[in-house]
Amino acid sequence: MGIVADAALAQGGEVIGVIPHKLYNLELGHEGLTELHLVDGMHPRKKKMAELSDGFIALPGGWGTMEELAEVTTWTQLNDHMKPVGVLNVNGYYDHLLAWVSHALGEGFIRPHHKHLLQDSDTPEGLLHALQNAQIPLLSEWLNDGSL
Repeated sequence: MGIVADAALAQGGEVIGVIPHKLYNLELGHEGLTELHLVDGMHPRKKKMAELSDGFIALPGGWGTMEELAEVTTWTQLNDHMKPVGVLNVNGYYDHLLAWVSHALGEGFIRPHHKHLLQDSDTPEGLLHALQNAQIPLLSEWLNDGSL
């Protein structure tokens, strides 16, 4: 994340960070950000990031990335927020996740209304376009539709 932040700052971008005190105290915080929010843990971190965000993009990552991606996608599904979610599928990194989404849809674990909750593209431009055009189904449109 530091490399991405540094690149954005170098281009004159604004970078807002949210980090738990625990990680900041281990000297994992970035001191050169436009704005830095210190929070009490990972749950407050995710809440703060959701409040600050217009949408969510997951770059290739590990456990934390997958956990946060699943949570914000679920929040979108439940209309806890109406913000689009996407993955930047660099070099096919998310191909298996996208195949799982299709599999879960085919098995009936993801409703047809939610097939496109998770946008994807292999280019930043393509992903931004997909996020700008994302359609988020309203809870009232699918909750009692008889599926699942």
